[in-house]
Amino acid sequence: MTRLVESVPNYSEGRRLEVVDRLAAAVKAAPGAHLLDRTSDASHNRSVLTIAGEAVAVCDALERTVAVAIQEIDLGTHRGEHPRIGAVDVIPFVPLGDTTMAECVTLARQFGARIAKRFDLPVYLYAEAATRPDRVRLADIRRGEYEALRTAITLPERRPDFGPARTHPRAGAVAVGARPFLIAWNINLDSPDLELATAIARRVRESSGGLPRVQAKGFFIEELRCSQVSMNLLDFATTPIWRVWDAVTAAAAEAGVRPAESELIGLAPLASLLAVADHAGAPTDAAVEERLAVAADYIRLRDFSPMQTLELRLAAEEHP
Repeated sequence: MTRLVESVPNYSEGRRLEVVDRLAAAVKAAPGAHLLDRTSDASHNRSVLTIAGEAVAVCDALERTVAVAIQEIDLGTHRGEHPRIGAVDVIPFVPLGDTTMAECVTLARQFGARIAKRFDLPVYLYAEAATRPDRVRLADIRRGEYEALRTAITLPERRPDFGPARTHPRAGAVAVGARPFLIAWNINLDSPDLELATAIARRVRESSGGLPRVQAKGFFIEELRCSQVSMNLLDFATTPIWRVWDAVTAAAAEAGVRPAESELIGLAPLASLLAVADHAGAPTDAAVEERLAVAADYIRLRDFSPMQTLELRLAAEEHP
């Protein structure tokens, strides 16, 4: 697994699955790009694709999906729980194998300039690819979301890195960046109490003095009639999944509530789930699949398959 990159683009459409099918088909039509996973959420009205391959192939696939998104998604009518600024809201590049972060930074900047020129689309660089400190955090770029950006984009501090200083009439804007592997993971509570989920999110996230390298926000998920602690785990070696699960479980228990289940959005590194298995007491000499099953049971992972781990999914894709 050398000279590979991963990208996990987020699209502001999670209800019209025929549109998500077109996005997925655009990836599959790009030679050398592997669609490893797709996830859609109706309440967030958002879909996430996981794409891997050599840089040229991944960029080709991404550009094809941008064309589909601009045609199919109108931010003027879009509504959903998740913050967003664009039809294609965010495109991160993640180094795999021997690829370096510096190479992904260059790739993100080149790709951002490329889609800005082709689609007349405002592009913001974020994370490791950011060219200014106030754009490292994605939340700062999304401040006020699409509705506020339509007027704020003309201000000097909100002008995009590439493309016009006006939002695209349908597609808004897009953030393109380079970052380490991020685990997008949600815990659904056995309660509809949004205030509780928000309080737990505040308690566990790093920005409020909680767990290092954890971002968290509370949501109410209409189709499940439950509240959710939605999280990005920025470094599972610093704060492992099991530690976050235990912290959320303990905080919920204080209110007489328990986690009903958790869900991965996209894929997780194999090591991150094996660490959960170790914490749960799974035998270290057991088969990988057995250890993963113990991990999934510990964090009540919904619809788990070993193919939700990056390494196993990529191996299956390369050697069907």
